[in-house]
Amino acid sequence: MSRIDELIAELAPRGVEVKALGEVGEFIRGNGLQKADLRDAGFPAVHYGQIHTHYGVWATETKSFTDENIAVKLRHARPGDLLIATTSEDDDAVAKATAWLGNTDVALSGDAYIYRHELEPKYMSYFFQSTSFQDQKRRFVSGTKVRRVSGDSLAKIRIPVPPLDVQREIVRILDQFTQLEAELEAELEARRRQYEHYKKVLLTVSEETQWGCVGDICRVFGGAPFKSDYFNDLGDGLPVVRIRDINSGFSGTFYSGPFDEKYRVRDGDVLIGMDGDFKTVRWTHGDAVLNQRVSRLQDFDGENDPAFIFYLVRDAIKRIQDVTQASTVKHLSTKQIAGIRIPRLPLDEQRERSAALDKFDALVNDLSVGLPAELAARRKQYEYYRDKLLTFKELAA
Repeated sequence: MSRIDELIAELAPRGVEVKALGEVGEFIRGNGLQKADLRDAGFPAVHYGQIHTHYGVWATETKSFTDENIAVKLRHARPGDLLIATTSEDDDAVAKATAWLGNTDVALSGDAYIYRHELEPKYMSYFFQSTSFQDQKRRFVSGTKVRRVSGDSLAKIRIPVPPLDVQREIVRILDQFTQLEAELEAELEARRRQYEHYKKVLLTVSEETQWGCVGDICRVFGGAPFKSDYFNDLGDGLPVVRIRDINSGFSGTFYSGPFDEKYRVRDGDVLIGMDGDFKTVRWTHGDAVLNQRVSRLQDFDGENDPAFIFYLVRDAIKRIQDVTQASTVKHLSTKQIAGIRIPRLPLDEQRERSAALDKFDALVNDLSVGLPAELAARRKQYEYYRDKLLTFKELAA
């Protein structure tokens, strides 16, 4: 019998009471704090956007501060309160919560709530991550582009309220999972920095190396504006590669109409999203057709390794992306892509370098091997035990 089972048998043998969040605490809307009000020193302050990007299950220090004369006009969370971001473009991220465990009060912006409650703070924050909370929350989320949930709606969500000793034991166990995940993330980040260093070395050539253009060694094509009348999700025809598929692989849309063979995608082609963040990938999902706003490098001459050219082009396009970061319109043309200058190395040397880059890339990016696979497995394990630990036999009314 686990320690939690022993505590439940001793302290709640007939079951655990389940209450609405509004019964065990109150939701207090944040107010007034703007990004322009944030400082590097002063009164501790949290903007709702930072809850999404900076804070985890709990926090003891703030990333930002604000002036005292601004802070006096704002609502403050106390140590032990939850800080909850109530808007997001992503439903899963709506109502992301952080337990504030600092030694002082903290000012909170609008589009966020302070949840003042009577339970163990980390227990509350872990519950806000749970499948039970997410499932209950979804029926209250509203809005179109910006999704949001109100404090009145959150107050209706029900939470198991075991004895405090049980809450603390659950927190102790989940903290161990959280710490392990943090250590794996830190190691993965160190490996990524190492990869960036070796990638730079492997893509560096001597001053004597001759250079050419991408358009000299392969065909560069943009996609076609296929008619949506021929699109289907029944598997009829070939998969359509759209700009949104550059990251995910394939969205599930097929094309059954006529098309020019120059728009056929084959395994090993290098695909480049021509708008937005210019993602570059090697296609490995079989024959497909190429939609507009995506370009393709295909039919490489026999003197060049497509894998090595992929790394060179991805690196070059990343530099283009950095230059256009502040631009309101981000677009690449096939002419620009064909004009990218690349070093002309012997084929054997290209293959040797690309093989080394493939190994490094898999170590830090492939979810099926190495640290990414271990981290993904640990996250699944954590989610399983979190939900299991937060599930109890309910006390009969």
